[in-house]
Amino acid sequence: MKNYLATSAACALISASGAWATGLDRTGQPIGILFEEGTYVEFSAATTSVDLSGNDRTSLNPFGSASGDVGDRFNLFGAGFKTDINEQLSFALIFDQPWGVDVNYPVGGSALLGGTRATADSNALTALLRYKFNERFSIHGGLRYQEIDGEINLQGAAYASIPGGTYNVQIQQDGAFGWVAGVAYEIPEIALRAALTYSSEITHDFALIESLSPTTTTSAETKTPQSVNFDFQTGVATNTLLFGGIRWSESSVTELTPTTLGSNLIDLDDSVTYTIGVGRKFNETWSGSLAFIYSDVSGDDLVSPLAPTHGREAIRLGVQYTKDKMKVSAGVRYTMLGDAVASPGGNPVANFSGNDAISFGVKVGYNF
Repeated sequence: MKNYLATSAACALISASGAWATGLDRTGQPIGILFEEGTYVEFSAATTSVDLSGNDRTSLNPFGSASGDVGDRFNLFGAGFKTDINEQLSFALIFDQPWGVDVNYPVGGSALLGGTRATADSNALTALLRYKFNERFSIHGGLRYQEIDGEINLQGAAYASIPGGTYNVQIQQDGAFGWVAGVAYEIPEIALRAALTYSSEITHDFALIESLSPTTTTSAETKTPQSVNFDFQTGVATNTLLFGGIRWSESSVTELTPTTLGSNLIDLDDSVTYTIGVGRKFNETWSGSLAFIYSDVSGDDLVSPLAPTHGREAIRLGVQYTKDKMKVSAGVRYTMLGDAVASPGGNPVANFSGNDAISFGVKVGYNF
Protein backbone atom coordinates (compact mmCIF):
# COMPACT_ATOMS: atom_id res chain seq x y z
CA MET A 1 0.00 0.00 0.00
CA LYS A 2 2.85 2.39 0.64
CA ASN A 3 3.13 3.52 -2.97
CA TYR A 4 -0.13 5.40 -2.70
CA LEU A 5 0.15 6.43 0.94
CA ALA A 6 2.57 9.09 -0.25
CA THR A 7 -0.05 10.36 -2.71
CA SER A 8 -2.25 11.69 0.07
CA ALA A 9 0.75 13.25 1.77
CA ALA A 10 1.91 14.85 -1.48
CA CYS A 11 -1.50 16.37 -2.05
CA ALA A 12 -1.25 18.16 1.29
CA LEU A 13 1.01 20.59 -0.52
CA ILE A 14 -1.98 21.69 -2.58
CA SER A 15 -3.46 23.33 0.51
CA ALA A 16 -1.90 26.61 -0.58
CA SER A 17 -5.25 28.39 -0.72
CA GLY A 18 -5.73 27.55 2.95
CA ALA A 19 -4.24 30.98 3.55
CA TRP A 20 -7.66 32.37 2.75
CA ALA A 21 -9.28 30.45 5.57
CA THR A 22 -7.32 31.71 8.54
CA GLY A 23 -5.72 34.78 7.01
CA LEU A 24 -2.12 33.56 7.34
CA ASP A 25 -1.96 29.74 7.34
CA ARG A 26 -0.66 28.34 4.05
CA THR A 27 1.02 24.95 4.41
CA GLY A 28 -0.52 23.42 7.54
CA GLN A 29 3.04 22.61 8.74
CA PRO A 30 3.06 18.89 7.72
CA ILE A 31 5.53 16.40 9.22
CA GLY A 32 4.60 13.35 7.10
CA ILE A 33 8.13 13.00 5.69
CA LEU A 34 9.14 11.49 9.06
CA PHE A 35 7.28 8.32 8.09
CA GLU A 36 9.05 7.76 4.78
CA GLU A 37 11.19 4.62 4.57
CA GLY A 38 15.00 4.81 4.62
CA THR A 39 16.77 7.90 3.33
CA TYR A 40 14.50 10.18 1.35
CA VAL A 41 14.61 13.66 -0.21
CA GLU A 42 11.83 15.73 -1.79
CA PHE A 43 11.26 19.07 -3.51
CA SER A 44 7.90 20.74 -4.09
CA ALA A 45 6.31 23.81 -5.69
CA ALA A 46 2.75 25.14 -5.81
CA THR A 47 0.94 28.16 -7.18
CA THR A 48 -2.45 29.60 -6.23
CA SER A 49 -4.62 31.95 -8.28
CA VAL A 50 -7.23 33.76 -6.18
CA ASP A 51 -10.45 35.37 -7.48
CA LEU A 52 -11.37 37.65 -4.58
CA SER A 53 -13.61 40.65 -5.16
CA GLY A 54 -16.31 42.59 -3.34
CA ASN A 55 -18.49 45.72 -3.29
CA ASP A 56 -18.41 48.80 -1.09
CA ARG A 57 -21.07 48.79 1.61
CA THR A 58 -22.42 52.26 2.40
CA SER A 59 -25.83 53.88 2.91
CA LEU A 60 -24.71 56.87 0.82
CA ASN A 61 -24.09 54.66 -2.21
CA PRO A 62 -26.61 51.76 -2.28
CA PHE A 63 -25.12 50.38 -5.49
CA GLY A 64 -21.59 50.48 -4.09
CA SER A 65 -18.41 50.38 -6.13
CA ALA A 66 -16.61 47.20 -7.13
CA SER A 67 -13.34 46.51 -5.38
CA GLY A 68 -11.75 44.73 -8.34
CA ASP A 69 -9.78 41.52 -7.79
CA VAL A 70 -7.86 42.02 -4.55
CA GLY A 71 -6.30 38.54 -4.26
CA ASP A 72 -2.82 38.33 -5.79
CA ARG A 73 -1.41 35.04 -7.09
CA PHE A 74 1.21 33.51 -4.81
CA ASN A 75 3.72 30.67 -5.04
CA LEU A 76 5.06 28.24 -2.45
CA PHE A 77 8.24 26.16 -2.40
CA GLY A 78 9.21 23.34 -0.09
CA ALA A 79 11.88 20.71 0.47
CA GLY A 80 12.62 17.92 2.90
CA PHE A 81 15.22 15.35 3.88
CA LYS A 82 14.77 12.27 6.08
CA THR A 83 17.19 9.53 7.13
CA ASP A 84 17.40 6.73 9.70
CA ILE A 85 20.10 7.11 12.36
CA ASN A 86 19.50 3.57 13.60
CA GLU A 87 16.58 1.12 13.83
CA GLN A 88 14.75 3.24 16.38
CA LEU A 89 15.82 6.84 15.69
CA SER A 90 15.27 8.89 12.53
CA PHE A 91 15.86 12.53 11.58
CA ALA A 92 14.07 14.92 9.23
CA LEU A 93 14.73 18.47 8.04
CA ILE A 94 11.78 20.33 6.49
CA PHE A 95 11.70 23.66 4.65
CA ASP A 96 8.34 25.33 4.04
CA GLN A 97 6.72 28.76 3.80
CA PRO A 98 3.98 28.45 6.41
CA TRP A 99 2.56 31.98 6.65
CA GLY A 100 1.73 34.62 4.08
CA VAL A 101 -0.60 37.36 2.84
CA ASP A 102 -1.07 38.81 -0.66
CA VAL A 103 -3.95 41.31 -0.77
CA ASN A 104 -4.07 44.38 -3.04
CA TYR A 105 -7.11 46.68 -3.54
CA PRO A 106 -6.64 48.37 -6.93
CA VAL A 107 -6.52 52.16 -6.90
CA GLY A 108 -9.66 53.39 -8.67
CA GLY A 109 -11.68 50.36 -7.61
CA SER A 110 -13.24 50.55 -4.16
CA ALA A 111 -13.75 54.15 -3.05
CA LEU A 112 -13.47 53.02 0.56
CA LEU A 113 -10.46 50.70 0.32
CA GLY A 114 -8.71 51.42 -3.00
CA GLY A 115 -4.92 51.49 -2.48
CA THR A 116 -5.01 49.30 0.63
CA ARG A 117 -2.61 46.37 0.34
CA ALA A 118 -0.73 43.85 2.48
CA THR A 119 2.08 41.40 1.82
CA ALA A 120 3.80 38.97 4.17
CA ASP A 121 6.33 36.25 3.38
CA SER A 122 7.85 33.56 5.55
CA ASN A 123 10.46 30.82 5.44
CA ALA A 124 10.73 28.07 8.06
CA LEU A 125 13.20 25.29 8.76
CA THR A 126 12.08 22.47 11.05
CA ALA A 127 14.47 19.84 12.46
CA LEU A 128 12.72 16.76 13.85
CA LEU A 129 13.70 13.50 15.54
CA ARG A 130 11.44 10.44 15.71
CA TYR A 131 11.96 7.66 18.24
CA LYS A 132 10.21 4.29 17.70
CA PHE A 133 9.52 2.33 20.87
CA ASN A 134 8.31 -0.58 18.71
CA GLU A 135 6.48 -1.13 15.41
CA ARG A 136 3.41 0.68 16.71
CA PHE A 137 4.33 3.52 19.08
CA SER A 138 6.65 6.44 18.39
CA ILE A 139 7.23 10.02 19.51
CA HIS A 140 8.60 12.93 17.52
CA GLY A 141 9.70 16.47 18.19
CA GLY A 142 12.22 19.18 17.49
CA LEU A 143 12.84 22.85 16.76
CA ARG A 144 11.41 25.21 14.18
CA TYR A 145 13.12 28.42 13.04
CA GLN A 146 11.14 30.89 10.95
CA GLU A 147 11.68 34.29 9.36
CA ILE A 148 8.89 36.72 8.41
CA ASP A 149 8.73 40.14 6.77
CA GLY A 150 5.99 42.20 5.13
CA GLU A 151 4.39 45.54 4.35
CA ILE A 152 0.94 47.04 4.96
CA ASN A 153 -0.56 50.12 3.31
CA LEU A 154 -3.91 51.60 4.38
CA GLN A 155 -5.69 53.91 1.95
CA GLY A 156 -9.19 54.93 0.90
CA ALA A 157 -12.16 56.69 2.47
CA ALA A 158 -12.50 53.96 5.13
CA TYR A 159 -9.27 55.31 6.63
CA ALA A 160 -10.17 59.01 6.44
CA SER A 161 -9.49 59.36 10.17
CA ILE A 162 -5.77 58.71 9.57
CA PRO A 163 -3.86 62.00 9.15
CA GLY A 164 -3.31 62.48 5.41
CA GLY A 165 -5.70 59.59 4.65
CA THR A 166 -2.94 57.03 4.13
CA TYR A 167 -0.59 54.95 6.27
CA ASN A 168 2.29 52.61 5.44
CA VAL A 169 4.35 50.29 7.62
CA GLN A 170 7.29 48.20 6.51
CA ILE A 171 7.80 45.12 8.68
CA GLN A 172 11.50 44.31 8.75
CA GLN A 173 12.53 40.65 8.62
CA ASP A 174 12.82 38.91 11.98
CA GLY A 175 13.76 35.34 12.86
CA ALA A 176 12.62 33.36 15.91
CA PHE A 177 12.42 29.81 17.28
CA GLY A 178 9.56 27.54 18.30
CA TRP A 179 9.18 23.84 19.02
CA VAL A 180 7.25 20.80 17.84
CA ALA A 181 6.19 17.65 19.72
CA GLY A 182 3.98 14.69 18.86
CA VAL A 183 3.11 11.02 19.13
CA ALA A 184 2.10 8.40 16.56
CA TYR A 185 0.47 4.97 16.58
CA GLU A 186 0.71 2.55 13.61
CA ILE A 187 -0.49 -0.87 12.54
CA PRO A 188 1.63 -1.51 9.42
CA GLU A 189 -0.36 -4.61 8.39
CA ILE A 190 -3.42 -2.48 7.56
CA ALA A 191 -1.55 0.76 6.71
CA LEU A 192 -3.02 2.44 9.79
CA ARG A 193 -1.36 5.50 11.21
CA ALA A 194 -2.63 8.11 13.65
CA ALA A 195 -0.33 11.04 14.45
CA LEU A 196 -0.90 13.96 16.81
CA THR A 197 1.48 16.94 16.49
CA TYR A 198 1.65 20.18 18.45
CA SER A 199 3.46 23.27 17.10
CA SER A 200 4.17 26.09 19.53
CA GLU A 201 3.43 29.74 18.90
CA ILE A 202 6.47 31.76 17.87
CA THR A 203 7.06 35.31 19.07
CA HIS A 204 8.66 37.87 16.74
CA ASP A 205 9.96 41.29 17.75
CA PHE A 206 9.68 43.26 14.50
CA ALA A 207 11.43 46.51 13.68
CA LEU A 208 8.89 48.73 11.89
CA ILE A 209 9.24 51.71 9.60
CA GLU A 210 5.98 53.69 9.91
CA SER A 211 5.11 56.42 7.42
CA LEU A 212 2.72 58.75 9.23
CA SER A 213 3.84 62.39 9.49
CA PRO A 214 6.78 61.93 9.78
CA THR A 215 8.37 58.54 9.08
CA THR A 216 9.44 56.86 12.31
CA THR A 217 11.24 53.65 13.27
CA THR A 218 9.45 51.69 15.99
CA SER A 219 8.97 48.06 17.04
CA ALA A 220 6.13 45.66 17.81
CA GLU A 221 5.79 42.13 19.13
CA THR A 222 3.77 39.63 17.09
CA LYS A 223 3.01 35.94 17.57
CA THR A 224 2.30 33.30 14.95
CA PRO A 225 -0.31 30.77 16.12
CA GLN A 226 0.14 27.61 18.10
CA SER A 227 -1.56 24.69 16.36
CA VAL A 228 -2.48 21.03 16.71
CA ASN A 229 -2.57 18.59 13.78
CA PHE A 230 -4.25 15.19 13.95
CA ASP A 231 -3.55 13.03 10.87
CA PHE A 232 -5.13 9.63 10.27
CA GLN A 233 -5.03 6.95 7.58
CA THR A 234 -5.99 3.30 7.27
CA GLY A 235 -6.40 0.70 4.58
CA VAL A 236 -10.06 -0.13 3.98
CA ALA A 237 -9.72 -2.58 1.08
CA THR A 238 -7.01 -3.95 -1.19
CA ASN A 239 -5.06 -0.99 -2.63
CA THR A 240 -7.51 1.49 -1.09
CA LEU A 241 -6.72 3.98 1.67
CA LEU A 242 -8.99 6.18 3.77
CA PHE A 243 -7.26 9.29 5.15
CA GLY A 244 -8.16 12.46 6.99
CA GLY A 245 -7.04 15.14 9.35
CA ILE A 246 -8.03 17.89 11.76
CA ARG A 247 -5.99 21.07 12.23
CA TRP A 248 -6.67 23.64 14.94
CA SER A 249 -4.90 27.00 14.70
CA GLU A 250 -5.11 29.74 17.33
CA SER A 251 -4.91 32.57 14.82
CA SER A 252 -6.51 35.08 17.20
CA VAL A 253 -3.15 35.53 18.99
CA THR A 254 -1.63 37.12 15.87
CA GLU A 255 -1.79 40.89 16.29
CA LEU A 256 0.32 43.82 15.09
CA THR A 257 -0.10 47.19 16.80
CA PRO A 258 2.45 49.73 15.53
CA THR A 259 3.33 52.40 18.09
CA THR A 260 2.61 55.44 15.92
CA LEU A 261 -0.68 54.18 14.46
CA GLY A 262 -1.79 52.86 17.85
CA SER A 263 -4.30 50.26 16.60
CA ASN A 264 -4.17 46.58 15.69
CA LEU A 265 -3.73 45.88 11.97
CA ILE A 266 -4.39 42.12 12.10
CA ASP A 267 -7.78 40.78 13.22
CA LEU A 268 -8.04 37.00 12.81
CA ASP A 269 -10.19 34.27 14.35
CA ASP A 270 -9.24 30.76 15.46
CA SER A 271 -9.98 28.01 12.94
CA VAL A 272 -10.48 24.25 12.71
CA THR A 273 -9.88 22.59 9.33
CA TYR A 274 -11.21 19.10 8.55
CA THR A 275 -9.98 16.86 5.72
CA ILE A 276 -11.41 13.51 4.58
CA GLY A 277 -10.35 11.58 1.49
CA VAL A 278 -9.64 8.29 -0.22
CA GLY A 279 -6.50 7.07 -2.03
CA ARG A 280 -6.34 4.28 -4.60
CA LYS A 281 -3.42 2.40 -6.11
CA PHE A 282 -4.29 1.59 -9.73
CA ASN A 283 -1.17 -0.39 -10.64
CA GLU A 284 2.54 -0.55 -9.79
CA THR A 285 3.23 2.94 -11.16
CA TRP A 286 0.03 5.00 -10.82
CA SER A 287 -2.06 5.98 -7.81
CA GLY A 288 -4.45 8.81 -7.00
CA SER A 289 -6.46 10.49 -4.27
CA LEU A 290 -9.58 12.61 -3.81
CA ALA A 291 -10.25 14.72 -0.71
CA PHE A 292 -12.79 17.19 0.67
CA ILE A 293 -11.70 20.00 3.01
CA TYR A 294 -13.85 22.17 5.26
CA SER A 295 -12.57 25.02 7.42
CA ASP A 296 -14.67 26.39 10.26
CA VAL A 297 -13.65 29.82 11.56
CA SER A 298 -14.85 31.11 14.92
CA GLY A 299 -16.51 34.49 15.32
CA ASP A 300 -18.80 36.37 12.94
CA ASP A 301 -18.19 37.31 9.29
CA LEU A 302 -16.79 40.76 10.13
CA VAL A 303 -13.14 40.48 9.10
CA SER A 304 -10.07 42.57 8.42
CA PRO A 305 -9.88 44.05 4.89
CA LEU A 306 -6.43 42.43 4.77
CA ALA A 307 -8.04 38.93 4.91
CA PRO A 308 -11.58 39.36 3.47
CA THR A 309 -12.84 35.75 3.69
CA HIS A 310 -14.48 33.65 6.41
CA GLY A 311 -13.93 29.89 6.19
CA ARG A 312 -13.79 27.74 3.07
CA GLU A 313 -14.68 24.47 1.38
CA ALA A 314 -12.36 22.72 -1.08
CA ILE A 315 -11.98 19.66 -3.29
CA ARG A 316 -8.49 18.28 -3.92
CA LEU A 317 -7.44 15.77 -6.58
CA GLY A 318 -3.97 14.19 -6.68
CA VAL A 319 -2.07 11.70 -8.78
CA GLN A 320 1.30 10.02 -8.29
CA TYR A 321 3.69 8.25 -10.66
CA THR A 322 6.24 5.86 -9.12
CA LYS A 323 9.23 4.47 -10.99
CA ASP A 324 12.03 2.61 -9.21
CA LYS A 325 13.10 4.92 -6.37
CA MET A 326 11.48 8.11 -7.69
CA LYS A 327 7.98 9.45 -7.02
CA VAL A 328 6.40 12.35 -8.91
CA SER A 329 3.17 13.71 -7.41
CA ALA A 330 0.89 16.38 -8.83
CA GLY A 331 -2.40 17.84 -7.66
CA VAL A 332 -5.09 20.43 -8.21
CA ARG A 333 -7.36 22.00 -5.63
CA TYR A 334 -10.49 24.11 -6.07
CA THR A 335 -11.44 26.25 -3.05
CA MET A 336 -14.72 28.06 -2.43
CA LEU A 337 -13.97 31.01 -0.16
CA GLY A 338 -16.44 31.90 2.58
CA ASP A 339 -18.42 35.15 2.36
CA ALA A 340 -17.23 37.98 4.61
CA VAL A 341 -17.64 41.68 5.37
CA ALA A 342 -14.48 43.79 5.41
CA SER A 343 -14.70 45.84 8.58
CA PRO A 344 -11.73 48.03 9.54
CA GLY A 345 -12.07 48.86 13.23
CA GLY A 346 -15.35 46.91 13.33
CA ASN A 347 -17.01 49.25 10.81
CA PRO A 348 -18.52 47.26 7.86
CA VAL A 349 -17.40 48.82 4.58
CA ALA A 350 -17.37 46.10 1.87
CA ASN A 351 -19.14 42.80 1.13
CA PHE A 352 -17.18 39.84 -0.31
CA SER A 353 -19.10 36.85 -1.68
CA GLY A 354 -18.95 34.16 -4.37
CA ASN A 355 -15.15 34.04 -4.43
CA ASP A 356 -12.83 31.10 -5.12
CA ALA A 357 -9.24 30.01 -5.70
CA ILE A 358 -7.48 27.30 -7.66
CA SER A 359 -4.12 25.76 -6.77
CA PHE A 360 -1.69 23.53 -8.66
CA GLY A 361 1.30 21.74 -7.21
CA VAL A 362 3.99 19.19 -7.92
CA LYS A 363 6.39 17.24 -5.73
CA VAL A 364 9.36 15.06 -6.65
CA GLY A 365 10.67 12.54 -4.12
CA TYR A 366 13.57 10.10 -4.23
CA ASN A 367 14.49 7.17 -1.95
CA PHE A 368 18.18 6.35 -1.61
